[in-house]
Amino acid sequence: MELDNVLFAFALTLFAGLSTGIGSALAFFTKRTNTEFLSISLGFSAGVMIYVSFVEILTKAKDILIVSHGERLGYWYTVLAFFGGILIIAIIDRLIPSYENPHEIHSIEEIDEAEKNISKQRNLMRMGLFSALAIAIHNFPEGMATFAAGLADPSIAIPIAVAIAIHNIPEGIAVSIPVYYATGNRKKAFILSFLSGLAEPIGALIGYFLLRQFFSDTLFGVLFASVAGIMVFISLDELLPTAEKYGKHHSAIYGLIAGMAVMAISLLLFV
Repeated sequence: MELDNVLFAFALTLFAGLSTGIGSALAFFTKRTNTEFLSISLGFSAGVMIYVSFVEILTKAKDILIVSHGERLGYWYTVLAFFGGILIIAIIDRLIPSYENPHEIHSIEEIDEAEKNISKQRNLMRMGLFSALAIAIHNFPEGMATFAAGLADPSIAIPIAVAIAIHNIPEGIAVSIPVYYATGNRKKAFILSFLSGLAEPIGALIGYFLLRQFFSDTLFGVLFASVAGIMVFISLDELLPTAEKYGKHHSAIYGLIAGMAVMAISLLLFV
């Protein structure tokens, strides 16, 4: 495998992961949460992920596996890998306690409330650290997903990375606020939030070094189908519900349709 491809895939994963820092910065340098913009953006991200997962990634996985194993068995492997990806991310989601879940909704305005009660919150450092750890665990498979897409097909890896980056911005807000509640320290909250995003490139590196000796068409097909499952689950379980909670139902749906349309047009440009 060419070094340039590996570096490109890693750079995309790093960009997607460290966008948690953007959310953290927004939490500390803006006064109000732009809920309408976040709602549309999250819907847009879900649209990109859902469309590219079903139209492009799952199709590529099926084609690769059918060539390697025949039509019937290849199709079975594709379906099993797709739902296997969903199962992996669902298990991770279930293992994170709800009060520490990075996808619980938080808003920038909560910082003002935290500042009023900071003397009462210093004993919550453990919760703050667990919040950062929770988002790191959750981002690990996302990093492997972005990296695998970057290795296999740059034309779809770029929009995937952008979609996951958008998805990580409110995660940065979500992890910054409980850490700030715990410490009263904006700098520490920002750093922990930023570092939690490193789980994505770390996940990519670990996945690469563990799997590189086994790279084959079959492995790529299974990885691609699993990536599709992971992204569909993230979209349906996290992005769309969060988009609706941040804004109005129609804002989320308009963002979803716009994301699908942009993804469709970008794919047509490579036909």
